[in-house]
Amino acid sequence: MEPTITRMCDSHQEPDEASVAKWIGPAGCKYWNQLRRFIEASHPGVFQPDWWFGGKRFGWALRYKKSKSFCNLIPEKGRFQLLLVFGREEREKVELELPNLTPRVRATYAAATTFHDGKWLALVVDSPEILSDVQRLLAVKRRPKKQE
Repeated sequence: MEPTITRMCDSHQEPDEASVAKWIGPAGCKYWNQLRRFIEASHPGVFQPDWWFGGKRFGWALRYKKSKSFCNLIPEKGRFQLLLVFGREEREKVELELPNLTPRVRATYAAATTFHDGKWLALVVDSPEILSDVQRLLAVKRRPKKQE
């Protein structure tokens, strides 16, 4: 059984960088910052991340969205999760990419629930391998801008 996950659930206190760093810890913070830098570098000027409160059960998430959802970074005690929602066409592309992903990500994808709006994939980003997989999955969601 997975231990109880504690999220940032105070609706009156929007998280800031310092509170997130303290909440997710040094290891989580390392991957949080790397992922945020990757998103900014691969999609410069596209997203203005904003904090979204999903209620007492879900807590705060840092949302990346343009016209549609790109991803959410969800701070949890000692770690963070990335939430991606893949629509039907995106799922076809993800399934082509699955052989290139780690067994853990493939298993999590296979077990993820598909709702009317897409397949909801939540991944704990806690290793360089998972971070690399996440970068591949984000490229499926939205093609990165070409580097000059």
